[in-house]
Amino acid sequence: MNKAFDWTEKRICVTGGAGFLGTYLIKHLRKRGAENIFVPKIEDYDLVQQDAIQQMLTDSNPEVIIHLAAHVGGIGANREHPAEFFYDNLMMGVQLLHQAYEFGVEKFVAIGTVCAYPKFTPVPFSENDLWKGYPEETNAPYGLAKKMLLVQSQAYRDQYGYNSIFLLPVNLYGPGDNFNPRTSHVIPALIRKCIEAKEQGQDHIVVWGDGSPTREFIYVKDAARGIALAAERYNQSLPVNIGSGFEISIKDLVEKIARMTGFDGRLVWDTSKPNGQPRRALDISRARELFGFEAHTDFDEGLQKTIDWYLKNRN
Repeated sequence: MNKAFDWTEKRICVTGGAGFLGTYLIKHLRKRGAENIFVPKIEDYDLVQQDAIQQMLTDSNPEVIIHLAAHVGGIGANREHPAEFFYDNLMMGVQLLHQAYEFGVEKFVAIGTVCAYPKFTPVPFSENDLWKGYPEETNAPYGLAKKMLLVQSQAYRDQYGYNSIFLLPVNLYGPGDNFNPRTSHVIPALIRKCIEAKEQGQDHIVVWGDGSPTREFIYVKDAARGIALAAERYNQSLPVNIGSGFEISIKDLVEKIARMTGFDGRLVWDTSKPNGQPRRALDISRARELFGFEAHTDFDEGLQKTIDWYLKNRN
């Protein structure tokens, strides 16, 4: 399959293709020559339901499924909806992979999450450490639901020889991200907070935690390219990190965003709110070795593009 893989000839189904990452992935696949891409809309197919999955497979008749669809959010959303995040992501993923195997779909690309890693994973996170502890509590239900796709992928390869792969992207950011304060992740949430505080003349902003945790971020365009490369070139069930290799503390991140958005007020840390996982940075050598992926976008450059996009499109 490696040598013969040609996007121009493939029927591809991208769940979550209308979302943030999905939009970039589809643009990238079209650049690679893909013409036959099916994007199931949530209004037409509730992928938590088995009959909707079967209908989608019948309608799209795919040779490759890239499963991006997920019920996601930041720490706040994870704390408010742990049961929904667990159930929706588990049922969607497990049933979809099973039905894809039964339907005869050639290849299944499962997108996991960095939240699947144990809370105290040695840094940088190696894929070999994925099972050495329980995930950070605030997003464990989501992380574990997604991690079951890895177990399933390996079990189906062992028993049925089914070609499915499992990728672990780190936190994404970039133009087009979700800036809703209730559900957004840290970068868009901070950009919005700083810009609104500056415009309203506020002298401070409140930030969750104490600023000590570190995070790694990958520009969404780089992540889309990594997923496409894996779909093209990688055919094993070992999990693979998709990251940038760049780690920054939340304190440094907030100060950087404040500076880049022109907010010069005080930063007030609300230590009654959770920090989340203490550190997050990935070992990205496996992706490089197995399918030649490395991220290219400089963090400041990606951040500036994200800020510019928000200023232009927020209304």
